[in-house]
Amino acid sequence: MSNVAYAYKDERNDYEVINGEVYMMARPSTDHTTIETNIVTAFKNYLKGKRCRPFFETDLFLNDDNNFVPDVMIVCNPEIIKKRGIFGVPDLVVEILSPSTGQRDKLNKKDLYEKFGVKEYWIVDPFNKSVEVYLLKEGLLKLDGFYMIYPDYEWEVLTDEEKAAVCLEIKVSLYDDFYVKLEDIFEDIK
Repeated sequence: MSNVAYAYKDERNDYEVINGEVYMMARPSTDHTTIETNIVTAFKNYLKGKRCRPFFETDLFLNDDNNFVPDVMIVCNPEIIKKRGIFGVPDLVVEILSPSTGQRDKLNKKDLYEKFGVKEYWIVDPFNKSVEVYLLKEGLLKLDGFYMIYPDYEWEVLTDEEKAAVCLEIKVSLYDDFYVKLEDIFEDIK
């Protein structure tokens, strides 16, 4: 095959191709894989018996120059699911920040997910126990919500009104009754 996205696949290295440029990736931390497992478990439990399917650590081929390995995806179009990966646009993508990929996740990949029409994009920050949720509106991924587990010392100083305004679960846009609790996402993260 002549394109960059396929050229490296046989080597089984951890890398991504963004706009034709190859980026090597470090192996994820235990916190990263714990969060990833927690999210995919929540997705799988809800999606059982539904058309949409969750995937994790699966190759995503958006086009010849863009091959990522998102941490978690939800795909509702069975026609783009192939043995070697997802060949097309997933409905929801989750990226968990790490020191080596955070910049690309927040800038380059977000712009490409927007360009290709990903409906929902989550950026999960394990260090701050927070999730930014972006929804595609009029062709742009716009911040729809910011969710955070407050450390005890910060929670204690919030007023009752401020505590009531804190949202502790994320509504997934794909279904009307699909919610994921923050405590489930960050379970076992110290």
